[in-house]
Amino acid sequence: MNLLPDAEAYRRLVQGIDRGPVATAARSALAVASIPYAAAVAVRQAAYAAGMLPVATAAIPVVSVGNLTLGGTGKTPLVAWVARHYRAMGMEVAIVSRGYGARDGEKSDEAKELAILVPDVAHEADRDRAAAVRRAVARHGAEIAILDDGFQHRRLARSLDIVTIDATDPFGGDRMFPRGLLREPVTSIARADAVVVTRCDLVDAGSVASIAETIRSRCGSRVPAVWAESRHGPTRLRFASGGTAPLEHLAGRRVVAVCGIGNPAPFRATLERLGAKLVASLTYPDHHHYDDGDITAIVDAAKRSDAESVVTTLKDLVKLRRDRVGGLPLAAVEIELAITSGMEPLERLLSKVPCAASS
Repeated sequence: MNLLPDAEAYRRLVQGIDRGPVATAARSALAVASIPYAAAVAVRQAAYAAGMLPVATAAIPVVSVGNLTLGGTGKTPLVAWVARHYRAMGMEVAIVSRGYGARDGEKSDEAKELAILVPDVAHEADRDRAAAVRRAVARHGAEIAILDDGFQHRRLARSLDIVTIDATDPFGGDRMFPRGLLREPVTSIARADAVVVTRCDLVDAGSVASIAETIRSRCGSRVPAVWAESRHGPTRLRFASGGTAPLEHLAGRRVVAVCGIGNPAPFRATLERLGAKLVASLTYPDHHHYDDGDITAIVDAAKRSDAESVVTTLKDLVKLRRDRVGGLPLAAVEIELAITSGMEPLERLLSKVPCAASS
């Protein structure tokens, strides 16, 4: 989601990293703007809790995978992981999303990325998620729907709610948008059935324990039944042509990092862990559509830094749609999610959904 023209600068601002009178005044203005937003969220949540707003029920089970904050929490790899779980059970699976950021006649960034990660799973996009589920049943024979980014979409009933929390920035500064990154209060996690903490490998154990304690203190006895921890592991390099290369290809290479995602820092950390030498980094807003000017800027950065490769995310690769930039190979680091703790409880919870629907 586009937060500001520069999502990374916005994060620095709301987290208090940027100092000085201008930054302080900006934070004050954002704090004032967050008051009506928080009020609107509270009214909406109360209306749903009281049954005052309509909720559609789908003909098949719906599993929602969402988050609490704006920006990248590593949700898409979890959506793919859940889809693979149900495919392994022999079920016809469809992913349903709003299609945020998609141009007319095109798929969204996440849909293009998921088409690579889970090519045997159908994807339907519509602002009316209930209508998208109906199409998934009619067109693809879907037996279960995974609602991508669905935690705040309460107009569609779901059998299960999974919330992702990014261990590197769990609560978005603990302030509501636009002063912080929270889409709704931390107490809303009480609605969830499971929490999956992502990128746990990028923080220490104490940080993960602190996240759990914050949730317990805010939600009390209504904490989600399942707690799981995960890491995002790079698996291979993928080119726009469809070819792949081993991760060892990056070791020692001079690389320009390019991304347009909500939280760029973990992407750069991944490249460094793989041994790449980051000689330049270009960041763009989340869901950015690249134009000729952007390509020129990337080429110029690569020439100035004497780079050997340009590396991006899978989400950006499907939009850049080229195998080379300025004569240099363009590759994406393909990421898969691995559950490192809480795997069995999470799988049991997921497996109960179709069984409960058929009973």
